[in-house]
Amino acid sequence: MTGLSDSFQRPIDYLRISVTDRCDLRCIYCMSPDGVRLMPSGALLTYEEICLIVQATAELGISKIRITGGEPLVRSGLPKLIEMLAHIDGIDDISLTTNGTLLGRYAAELKQAGLRRVNVSLDTLKPDKFELITRSDGLGEVLEGIEVATSVGLSPVKLNMVVMAGINDDELLDFAAKTIDEGWHVRFIELMPFAGEGAITPQFVPASDIRRRLEVLGKLEPCLPGAGNGPAKYFRFPQAKGTIGFITPVSEHFCFKCNRLRLTCDGKLRLCLFSGDEVDLKQPLRSGISSAGLKRLLEEAVASKPLRHHLAEGHMPKDRPLSQVGG
Repeated sequence: MTGLSDSFQRPIDYLRISVTDRCDLRCIYCMSPDGVRLMPSGALLTYEEICLIVQATAELGISKIRITGGEPLVRSGLPKLIEMLAHIDGIDDISLTTNGTLLGRYAAELKQAGLRRVNVSLDTLKPDKFELITRSDGLGEVLEGIEVATSVGLSPVKLNMVVMAGINDDELLDFAAKTIDEGWHVRFIELMPFAGEGAITPQFVPASDIRRRLEVLGKLEPCLPGAGNGPAKYFRFPQAKGTIGFITPVSEHFCFKCNRLRLTCDGKLRLCLFSGDEVDLKQPLRSGISSAGLKRLLEEAVASKPLRHHLAEGHMPKDRPLSQVGG
C-alpha cells in the first residue's frame, strides 16, 4: 500500500460512494417536490463494479468508505455490498449516511454484514415540521431507526441537522439538550446553496451564531470525535455523554485538510463536492481496463484535485443534484 496524496500533499484515505440517486424523501434543500429525473438502472454501477473500484483505491491507500445516496437503503441488497466491501484488504472502516426511514428494518443485517457506524439526517424533532422539511410523515420511523441502530451496536450514531433560519433554528437547544440528557451525538451543518443556485440563501445560519445560541446550556469544551473522518469540529458540554459537532462548508471551509474522494452512483469520480470536474470510471471498467490501468487513472485524477471550493463567493456547480453526488 503506497499511500495516496494530491498535488497539495493532502493524504487521501477516504472514499464516499453514492449507490443510488433515488430517495424516499423530498427534503426542501435537496430536491423539488417532484424529485429529480432518475437515471435508468443500467447507468448505475453494479455492486461488483463498485468493489473493483474500491479494491483499486484500497491498494493505493484508501482505508475508509462511506455509503451514501440519494437514500442508500432504497437500493436493493445493500447489506450484500457492505459484506463485499468488508472483505477487501485495507478497508478498515465502513459507514453509512441515511435519512433513517428504513434503518430500523436493516440495521441488524447491516451490522452483521460489516457496517461500523451510521449518520442519520434529522432536521427536526417535531412531526409537523418534519413533514414540512421532508414532505413526508416518517419521523416515527426515523426515531425508531436511531434506537435500533444504537441497540445493535452501530455506534456512535451521529445525527446531522441542517440548520435553516426561520424553519428549524428554534430547535437548536432541543437537539443540543439531547447530548446532555440522552447522550446523542449531534452535528449542526451550515445550509449550503440550494441545488442549482449560487447565492447564499436567506435561511443560512453561520456556525458561529449556532454556537453562541447554545451557550445558554453551558460552556462548550473542545473534544475529539469518537470515530469518523469528517470535517466536523467537536465539542461537549461538561455534563454531557454526547457530543456536538459543527460542519462549516460556507463560513469556514475545511478544504486545506480534505482527505476524500466521491464516487457518483453512475461511476464518475468527483474530486470535490462543489466542483463539476469528474473522471469517468464506469466506461473504462466496462471496456475491460486492467487493475493497473484503473489505479493509474485514479492517481491521475487525484493529482488534479482542486485546492478548495468557492461556495462563499457564490459559486455552486449546477451539473448535478446532490442526490446523485452523495453530499
